[in-house]
This record gives sequence, C-alpha cells and structure tokens, in this order.
Amino acid sequence: MKNLYVGNLPHSTTEAELRNLFQAHGAVEKVSIVTDRETGRARGFGFVEMTNADEAEKAIAALNGSELGGRALKINEAKPKTDRPRSGFGAPRFGGGGGGGRSGGGGRSGGGRQGGGGRDDFRDHARQPREPRW
Repeated sequence: MKNLYVGNLPHSTTEAELRNLFQAHGAVEKVSIVTDRETGRARGFGFVEMTNADEAEKAIAALNGSELGGRALKINEAKPKTDRPRSGFGAPRFGGGGGGGRSGGGGRSGGGRQGGGGRDDFRDHARQPREPRW
C-alpha cells in the first residue's frame, strides 16, 4: 500500500475523476480530495492510496507534470502525518511574537501563547538565556 500526494489540482476536480486518472495505472484503494472546513471548497490537493507499490511508482512517473484541467499535476509519495501542534494557542512561538509594534500594545507581550509570555518567555525552551555581563 502506498499513499500518494497529488498537488496543483483544479478546484473543480472530483474524487471520481481522480480515481479514473490513477486506475489506468493500477488498483486504487482510496481517493480523497482535501476541502476547506469552512467553505467546503476543494483546497487544490488530495491523496490517492494505491494497493501495489510498483504500480504507484509507475503512476508517479506517468502522471507527475501531466495536465488536468489546464494545471500541471505534482505527484509524489505522501509523507506520513506527524503529531504537530495546530496553529493557535497550543505551541509557543519563539522569535516572532509580539503585539502591534508602534501602534499601542508594546511589543513584548502577546505572541502565540494564551496567558502571557512573548518574545522573552523562555520557560519551555531547551536553552535558557545567558546572564548579562555587567
């Protein structure tokens, strides 16, 4: 079983069209087109699971760069999903935090964490800042 990433899809592509495209090169187990949660519109990429790894490699070679709906497809082996934190309040952000710059708020509070912290908050970081040399 091999999972393939299919990028640069036209937003009008259906799962049936994608399945038909790949079935010409081997047995297709599952097809999914990723859609936006809020609008329901296709996001322009999807995944195809093929049962045979050799057939999947042949499909990549044959279809990568080919056109569908006027767009050149980008096809490669999908990377496994990792347990990465979702954007928002879950993970601390270092180096890019800060509020509104000059227009109020300062620049030392806020950031990607709820409940304080900011650029100078090193609690969760592996290396602590050095003491200043006076």
